[in-house]
Amino acid sequence: MAALVLVTCAGVLAGCGSEEPRESAPPPSVPVIAPPASAVATSVMADRPVPDDCELVVPAEDVSAVVGKDLAKPVEIVGVPEPAVARTAKLDCYYGVPEGRQVGDAAVIIGLSNFSDEASATQRITESVDAEKQEGATVEQIDVGEQKASYVVTKEERFVAGTIGRSSFVVRAKPDALPDDRVKAVLADLAARSMTAPAP
Repeated sequence: MAALVLVTCAGVLAGCGSEEPRESAPPPSVPVIAPPASAVATSVMADRPVPDDCELVVPAEDVSAVVGKDLAKPVEIVGVPEPAVARTAKLDCYYGVPEGRQVGDAAVIIGLSNFSDEASATQRITESVDAEKQEGATVEQIDVGEQKASYVVTKEERFVAGTIGRSSFVVRAKPDALPDDRVKAVLADLAARSMTAPAP
């Protein structure tokens, strides 16, 4: 039994010895692809003046990409100063207004306002959210960028509302505009974009 094992091993060794030794090939190099600058740039939300154009709030192309469907060019409504609440500027952008329908039927609405001071901006948003809560809405605090904001669910819509300094933002969506499992994240994303001034 041992001799058979030795012969077999000898045969194997002889067979191995008859082949030229081969150098192992180096592993193929993997190219390193750097992400585009826009992908690594960090956007910073800030207290910003209300723009005079919805493309400077959130471009329609970006809204469509975030929502996941093509939305028509927004309808713009410029608000007037309202001294009673210390509001100095307002712009509402209505994205995806169905043909032949009112602007209030838009899939997504983004509204920005400026106030004369931080306290007035905070008070306005707080009063609006509290009024919805009294009507039966559910409210929770969520992150919008590095800020905190209110996520409000009513029978008619879902919206995210908050402030930065003397500015306020409100981003709304109809219940059927987005799936329930995405609406909160989408509205928070759009809110962060709306408070991030475009690069010069």
